[in-house]
Amino acid sequence: MSYIYIYQLKDWPHFQWDKEAITEIRANVRFRQGRRLGSMESLSFNLQDEATLETLTLDVIKSSDVPEANRYIYRKPK
Repeated sequence: MSYIYIYQLKDWPHFQWDKEAITEIRANVRFRQGRRLGSMESLSFNLQDEATLETLTLDVIKSSDVPEANRYIYRKPK
């Protein structure tokens, strides 16, 4: 499977979403987010904060992924 980056699209940055094409994907993502949040409720407050921070950090890194870019993720020593 070949992937392209969003900035490589012909109409970037003036493209439009096909709402029908992403509806099921969005529903699946929301469902999985809800399950994750539900499982996090049983964690201590500090673990919740750490999990949220890590999720947000990985989301930002992945959404800004550029070819040949070096990415470093800091992980707190245990």
